[in-house]
Amino acid sequence: MIGHMSIPFRLLVLALYIFLLAPLLIVVPLSFSNDQFLTFPPESWGVRWYVAMFQHRDFVKALGISVTLATVVTLISLAAGIPAAYALKRFEFRGREALAALFTAPLLLPSIVLGLAVLLVFVRWRLLGTWTGLTLAHLLVTTPYVIRIMMTSFSTLPPSVEEAATMLGASPLTVFRRITLPLMMPGLVASAALSFLMSFDEVVISLFVTGPRLRTLPVEIFDYVESRTDPMAAAVSVAIIAVTLAFIIVIERTLGLSRTVGKSE
Repeated sequence: MIGHMSIPFRLLVLALYIFLLAPLLIVVPLSFSNDQFLTFPPESWGVRWYVAMFQHRDFVKALGISVTLATVVTLISLAAGIPAAYALKRFEFRGREALAALFTAPLLLPSIVLGLAVLLVFVRWRLLGTWTGLTLAHLLVTTPYVIRIMMTSFSTLPPSVEEAATMLGASPLTVFRRITLPLMMPGLVASAALSFLMSFDEVVISLFVTGPRLRTLPVEIFDYVESRTDPMAAAVSVAIIAVTLAFIIVIERTLGLSRTVGKSE
């Protein structure tokens, strides 16, 4: 498809890439500044703030919370989203379209609206500032993505293959393990990666749910920027971007997600 794009459309795509990536031209140089305050261009260069961020106790603690939370949210999202997506794609029943729309409705709402709704509900349930509340809030965002991606993945799996394995005497568990699971693996990995990254990077909804003793890394960075004017926030941001990019590249190179998606299309 990319090879058949017209020149104006290519220029539009290039302009959009430049618009999205332009902030990096400011943030990356700032992260290598040795200055005490934010100045662009930096007057001195070095890795002072990269070293300082690992010595900042609040950042280190928030990083551990974010990684733990994103891991738990990803596992629960997969456990809930994969069976839901399979049922919505494989079975015919009344209200299926309405149920699919209900499950994916949070994708249509702005984060600020979801955050305010979560705040109003969780106040009554006394879930603010708790692991349970933070996990449920992130699941509200990640699970719909898992359902949507896995529904697309299941739509590319021919049911006849599973039916043929069943007719040959394979048990349902064997069919799932030997047929369904390998075929849906690219979608599963994509869902897991997206869930983890979205939970790790979520800041708007987290601001409504976190408390003084339970703060994720994005919330900690947000509060740090409000009270400090040094380049440490830029260093942390660039480190997160680098780790995320490396994570995506490793997944693509090991599983060939782009090639698999290209074949399915």
